[in-house]
Amino acid sequence: MLQRQDPEWMIWPVSWSAVWVGALTALAVGLLIGLVGLALGANESAQYVDWKKLHLIGLIFSVGGAFFGYVAGGWVAARIAGRVRSEPAMLHGAIVWLLTIPILLVLGAMGAAGHVGGWYGGLSSVSAGATPLSDADMATAVRNNALATALALLIGLIGAVLGGWMASGEPMTFTHYRTRDRVTAA
Repeated sequence: MLQRQDPEWMIWPVSWSAVWVGALTALAVGLLIGLVGLALGANESAQYVDWKKLHLIGLIFSVGGAFFGYVAGGWVAARIAGRVRSEPAMLHGAIVWLLTIPILLVLGAMGAAGHVGGWYGGLSSVSAGATPLSDADMATAVRNNALATALALLIGLIGAVLGGWMASGEPMTFTHYRTRDRVTAA
């Protein structure tokens, strides 16, 4: 059995300047989509997520902001890093996502995470100025915020990886990696 001795795959260098620019791009695009949704009335400035009062347009802006912001961030990071293979490009997209999580936590602590998208409310606590809630309602609000934030973060991870993959220029099929070495060798 032959083992692959390709030195390109020994290490995957990370271009940190590309990752930082990608992270800032993801935050900027997510903020723009969130603010457009807020201006159109889609993202209501609620203190917590209420699944019964969720509107379709608000869902579209929240999911779209999380997804397309990170697609843009992953794409920018992989293009600036100059990655032409899908795996290192996708790695750059995932690192963009990882880098933005502490930034989103800081924004949540300052109370500004809601402007990026309504689903990021779980990054901060339910504010003291919110409508007073009973203990059961508070537990429901915290659970809903945590669930919505986890979904938004996972959707963002998917977007960042897909953005990096798109930037690599390789075909977006799962079977391409099996045949790409034969194509380049021929």
